Amino acid sequence: MNTLFALLKKNARQYGMVIALVAAMIFFGILTGGIFFRPVNLTNLVLQNSYVLILAVGMLLCTLTGNVDLSVGSVVCFVGAICGVMIVDMHMNPFLTMFLALLAGALIGMWQGFWIAFVRVPPFIATLAGMLVFRGLGQVILQGQTKAPFPREFQVIASGYIPDPFGGLTIGGATLHLFSIFIGLVIVACIIAGEIRKRKKQKEYSFEVLPGGIWALKVAAIALVLMAFTVVFALYRGFPNILVVLGLLILGYHFVASRTVQGRHIYALGGNAKAAKLSGIKTEWVMFWIYTNMAVLASIAALVFAARLNAATPKAGQNFEMDAIAACYVGGSAVSGGIGTIIGAVVGGLFIGVLNNGMSIIGVSTDWQQGIKGFVLLSAVAFDLYSKRRSAKTV
Repeated sequence: MNTLFALLKKNARQYGMVIALVAAMIFFGILTGGIFFRPVNLTNLVLQNSYVLILAVGMLLCTLTGNVDLSVGSVVCFVGAICGVMIVDMHMNPFLTMFLALLAGALIGMWQGFWIAFVRVPPFIATLAGMLVFRGLGQVILQGQTKAPFPREFQVIASGYIPDPFGGLTIGGATLHLFSIFIGLVIVACIIAGEIRKRKKQKEYSFEVLPGGIWALKVAAIALVLMAFTVVFALYRGFPNILVVLGLLILGYHFVASRTVQGRHIYALGGNAKAAKLSGIKTEWVMFWIYTNMAVLASIAALVFAARLNAATPKAGQNFEMDAIAACYVGGSAVSGGIGTIIGAVVGGLFIGVLNNGMSIIGVSTDWQQGIKGFVLLSAVAFDLYSKRRSAKTV
């Protein structure tokens, strides 16, 4: 037991948010009489927060450098407006429109990345200008109108579900989506195999590893939680398409951030920009790539949001940048940069989504919801600063 407490204390930043997320879900599950854990509600929780999680993945890379991107909400509005005009007014092919939307996002990111990386305009100022420019352009394109509806092949991005080739299994009055169960089992098997391989390598290189019992408990807990959520989704309509997109983005960016040279360069830049520059890292190109990538992810979020809303509106994307930034800092990203993980940002985004969803079910007004989220963000940053001061004293 002492070993477990020591582990939690040593990895408070890593495990604290996961524990808080689980506690929040149990809390709202009790307050709502189990409504929170109903399959339809958990599915809606993913659908409602998918675009914020996509933005949080890109925003994490920005926060690793000690900066943020304030323009992502406006980019969502602008790209959504382009999609609305091309599909609704010009009747263009939806798939061609999606490609052009991603291209527009890349060009926007390159534009902002140029000013930040090579002209050395501070990211806060450059993206603040972008927030004003692209919000204005989005409203000009839409001329104050809402463009709708979108064709079914466009909507399926955010509202479709993976089909079940096995036909489903009827149990009582419910139908179990067998293909989702199969996917869940494959994911759990891959995670267990990965954890075993990781532990074996750590032992080979004489790294500190968890005691066998605690390690087995950790892996079993992860497997049980994932299978529980898999069954919940399977009892409704299976995994939504957007969850697959999210999963691929999270896995891909987690690999880039933790296993590639480019990822190491980002952490090095955030830890000490001058030292990174002197060590040979092309810091300008790293910043350019980060903000180009952020705009591309914002364009993906725009596609998802427009598809879910089935409309392009001048108000799209309002405060999305704040939710994405909050997700990163609540998920353990350091204010000064250099610390944070993709998984942490996703957990932070889910925590904020759980707060929104749970408070809405129990009838908390939107005014109070905003205040509570602000307090959570302030507490997360204060905890980060407190942890740093405590570590400095220990050293």
